[in-house]
Amino acid sequence: MTATAFFVFLGIFFDFFDGLLARKLKVQSELGLQLDSLADMITSGLVPGIVMLHLLSLTVDDFSLVEHTDYSTEFFSDIQWLPFFGLLITLASAYRLATFNISNNQSDSFIGLPTPANTLLIISFPLIMEHQNNDTMNTIILNPWFLIGVTLLSSFLLNSKIKLIALKFKNWSFKDNAARYLLIILAIILLIIFKFAGIPLIIILYVLMSLASK
Repeated sequence: MTATAFFVFLGIFFDFFDGLLARKLKVQSELGLQLDSLADMITSGLVPGIVMLHLLSLTVDDFSLVEHTDYSTEFFSDIQWLPFFGLLITLASAYRLATFNISNNQSDSFIGLPTPANTLLIISFPLIMEHQNNDTMNTIILNPWFLIGVTLLSSFLLNSKIKLIALKFKNWSFKDNAARYLLIILAIILLIIFKFAGIPLIIILYVLMSLASK
């Protein structure tokens, strides 16, 4: 999971700066916008859905696709389908990215939770379990009702009408980006104090700061 998280972070890092670089080089294009969304669909759509599927599978003792090698009626009666509920995140992300592409009012702010932020939220859970190994946090994360709630909440936030701070910089001016710089500073502090457990707190902070800045 650490390797998965590394490549996700790398993808989000490049996604964060590609728009700024394209504007600086004056190479913006409609094709670039579509390619950007295709890349986002993998990094911030498919991956978090698979991660949630994996987490939900850990809460189901007899979940195994490997053991069912045929497509008989026994396959459909024996297999536990709860883990596949996590793929709702992938569907919600695809819809969010599609609506974002045809929207013309999300240049200065986002409508709904950006897919990279949602991906960071989802991928933080296995990282917390793997690297912090706190019994209380592990128990919460591996509670199926918690995971179902997170899946539903993230799918809702992705496509909600909530106006959130756009995380992409058009310039480096502090005056124009005060809220963004403040969010970054507070995020660094939370990561230092809480490590990977700080990521969900950062997403909550991001939403609350966005609501407060309306």
